[in-house]
Amino acid sequence: MLSGLLIVLLPLILGYLVPLKHDGLLGAVNRAVNGAIYVILLLMGVGLAGLDNLGGQLSRMGGQTLLLFLITAGCNLAALWWLSRRSALHASGAPVVKNAPTSKLAAMGGSLLLVGVVIAGVLIGLGGKMLAIDGLHAGADTLAEWVLYLLLALIGCQLRNSGMSLRQILLNRHGLAIATTVAVSSLVAGLIAAPLMSLEWNEGLAMAAGFGWYSLSGILIGDQLGPLLGGVAFFNDLARELLAFILIPLVIHRATPLAIGYGGATSMDFTLPVIQQHGGVACVPIAVVSGFILSLLSPPLILFLLSL
Repeated sequence: MLSGLLIVLLPLILGYLVPLKHDGLLGAVNRAVNGAIYVILLLMGVGLAGLDNLGGQLSRMGGQTLLLFLITAGCNLAALWWLSRRSALHASGAPVVKNAPTSKLAAMGGSLLLVGVVIAGVLIGLGGKMLAIDGLHAGADTLAEWVLYLLLALIGCQLRNSGMSLRQILLNRHGLAIATTVAVSSLVAGLIAAPLMSLEWNEGLAMAAGFGWYSLSGILIGDQLGPLLGGVAFFNDLARELLAFILIPLVIHRATPLAIGYGGATSMDFTLPVIQQHGGVACVPIAVVSGFILSLLSPPLILFLLSL
């Protein structure tokens, strides 16, 4: 198992060692990451279609996703509310960015597009079953594994060239506190959920360690535990982001750490415009640091837990 962990971690580490100075190369890496995510989610859908008794399996996936989401959301919200009551961080005095490029529908559009890609993969897989195409689902699993290695290398490169220095991260105590609270409360939720989902303790922890990075957590879990649990991880973290879009405008002036933190890893990208629009520019560096820490922590933590 540890050798498998090293094989998967190696491309992440190699990617992190590559410095990129040219903006064009950084843009190409970002586009390649997005493309790899779409390909793997499409292949994950094909793998789901290969399950026996697909209707029953999808029903089980829905039930497990709801269970994991309710437990994780409950733990995260309680812990972040506790932090908000004790934190000096408040967005109420910050200038609001009125023309920030976001709306709830536009913000959710990218997330829902990824759901559509998974559904398209399921339809392709079902079409392959009807046409009796031999090796389609096994081939999809093998291809997904190789694309995953490429994705991890590209993500490592992204993290290295994100512009965040270790000094910036450690000196931002609010971002560090929010990220720590989200990580610890999520792992507690994973321990609670594991026996209820008939999982080993380390598998429960891994399921909760995506911290909202749904496009990666579903891929990593699916590669190790199969497409069903990969789908559970994907939809659990996707639901976190969708709820964050609703919560941020409602609570950011009353419980700023909760609003910034609940989006998890997405607070540095997908939910950042909403945080900026409703909380003001002062919230942006805190959200970026919090999201960056969780993004850096999630892949190696998931892989480590699954290797135990």
